[in-house]
Amino acid sequence: MTIEIREPLASELESVLSLHRAAFGADDVADLTRDLLGDPSARPLLSLLAFMDGRAVGHILFTTAHLDSENGLSVSILAPLAVLPDYQNRGIGGELVNAGLEALSNAGADLVFVLGHPGYYPRFGFQPAGRLGLDAPFPIPEKNADAWMVLALKAGLIGNVSGRIECADKLNQPEHWRE
Repeated sequence: MTIEIREPLASELESVLSLHRAAFGADDVADLTRDLLGDPSARPLLSLLAFMDGRAVGHILFTTAHLDSENGLSVSILAPLAVLPDYQNRGIGGELVNAGLEALSNAGADLVFVLGHPGYYPRFGFQPAGRLGLDAPFPIPEKNADAWMVLALKAGLIGNVSGRIECADKLNQPEHWRE
């Protein structure tokens, strides 16, 4: 099984959106993805598409964000990550996450946040962010608090920075902050 990961071409937008529709069984995540890709406040962004046997099977998007209490930090939010149902549990999502984190690290990013499954993302080093003083743009219910996570790509940041994340305009809606 060979996985090729690269930035999607502009002509592959519909493939990216179809992939999100199939993975989530609805249009809402595909619509968010399209909106974020076109949102100037989400830039710089990192969009990666995974292929197996020439077929687009997974996509991940990282958009820029800011910590309201800190200037100068490079912050990104991972949202969304999608893999076609028939290709799940084959390591494609993990390959996408790792490729994205490596690219962000190489670009000098400091922190990466995700609102996602607390059983999945810790394997990449993510840890609950709220208890570290790093708040989501909208309140996360206590029962889902561990789903709001952060990964420091540079040493010495965790425990030394705090504040609320300010995200791209198209992501800055309460409906996107429910896990």
